[in-house]
Amino acid sequence: MCVTLITAVRSTTPTLTHVIPSHGGDSVTAVTSLGDDVFVARFNSEQVEVYDAVTLTLQRRIKVPILHAWVSGLAACPKNNCLYASVCIADLVHRIKLSGSNAVKKWSVARRPRGLSVNSEHNLIVACSGANKLQEYTTHGSLVRELYLQAGVVWPFHAIQLSTGDYVVSQYMSSGVVSVVGVDGQVVRSYGQSQTSDGGQAKYPRSLAVTKNDDILVADEYNNRILSINSSLGSIQELALSVDGGIQRPGGLCLDESRGRLYVGERGEEYRVCVFDGVYV
Repeated sequence: MCVTLITAVRSTTPTLTHVIPSHGGDSVTAVTSLGDDVFVARFNSEQVEVYDAVTLTLQRRIKVPILHAWVSGLAACPKNNCLYASVCIADLVHRIKLSGSNAVKKWSVARRPRGLSVNSEHNLIVACSGANKLQEYTTHGSLVRELYLQAGVVWPFHAIQLSTGDYVVSQYMSSGVVSVVGVDGQVVRSYGQSQTSDGGQAKYPRSLAVTKNDDILVADEYNNRILSINSSLGSIQELALSVDGGIQRPGGLCLDESRGRLYVGERGEEYRVCVFDGVYV
């Protein structure tokens, strides 16, 4: 197993262009976008907020039919024009059609589903933290495959399939590691700490985002920062994001490469979504 060390911080010039306030809601658990819509899920809420990506104003709310629970992960699929929402404490995934009546289909998944993503085959990838595995489903809820994570990967929070077919997985722990694993669940490489690094150890990494070049962004929650992993160079740098008071426990993360925009949903203090433009990684 190859362990890549954190290196120096790079200089970038993303600009904070907008802040989506809490509207009286709780901390942000997930953010995703599709076309001109931005979707925001919050702790203790049975609704998903929908914002206009141009004006960033609240347009509507989508009811997720869950009782005494909340959405823990979001993903959107352009091909199937739907929104997926995971419900961690109920071990469920909901598929919500984004046209017509917002019809909902739901199915059971392995224990403690967290982050969601859609792969190149338009299937849904579910990180099941309680079962220590990844599951892949069709848009109709049929199980395609299960990937049992092997030694070196525990408590998966979010997983995204790379163009190579491997998966990048965040591990939600105090000594947080982001690993790339193969289809057999074995660790291909991990991104960790250097004893002489200015970056230091990631601490409870949560949501991920992946660029078209397979570079990786990581919401490093308890270090209040976003990390950028260059997959070809094997280096990790802190993304320089200027915001008053700094980023406050980033949880939800969504990269819209078509707009050069990054959405960062916070779990601390103001429960806002910070919108950064000019993000090219």
